[in-house]
Amino acid sequence: MSNAIKKERLEVPIWHKPFLTIEEATAYTGIGRDTLREMTRFADCPFVLWVGHRRMIKRELFDEYIEKMYDI
Repeated sequence: MSNAIKKERLEVPIWHKPFLTIEEATAYTGIGRDTLREMTRFADCPFVLWVGHRRMIKRELFDEYIEKMYDI
C-alpha cells in the first residue's frame, strides 16, 4: 500500500464562492461570456477584481448590481 497522500479537490458551490471566474459567472447568471467581459472591462467596474490579467467577479457586489439593473 502506498503512503502517498491523495489530494482531493474541494468543490465549493458557486453561490458560496466570494469570487467567480467569467465562466462561473456565466453559469451562475445565464449572462453570456462576451457580455460579462464587456461589463467588466473598465477599471471602475465595482464588481471586478483583477488578478494579473485575470478577471474575477465579486459575487455579492455583482448580485447587488444586477438587482438594480433594468437591462444589460
